[in-house]
Amino acid sequence: MRIWIGNMAPGTTDDEVRAFAKKYAPDLEVVELERVEGTGTHPAVILRFTGGTPADLGDLALRLNGMYWKGRSLNCNTMMR
Repeated sequence: MRIWIGNMAPGTTDDEVRAFAKKYAPDLEVVELERVEGTGTHPAVILRFTGGTPADLGDLALRLNGMYWKGRSLNCNTMMR
């Protein structure tokens, strides 16, 4: 189960992203974090999780989409494959 989070603040560390995800989805464990830099103005990450259910991942995406974090409004989508 994966989730894409876009419009991250530049300079956000992997540890910050992991702690942020854990705060809103304590039953999901981040097992992989892939950076998607693009042009550098709207960096993104793809997180792969274990634990929980696909519904838990969907709930996390809904909760994070549009959330204001570190001066940015996040864009979030699930990636089921």
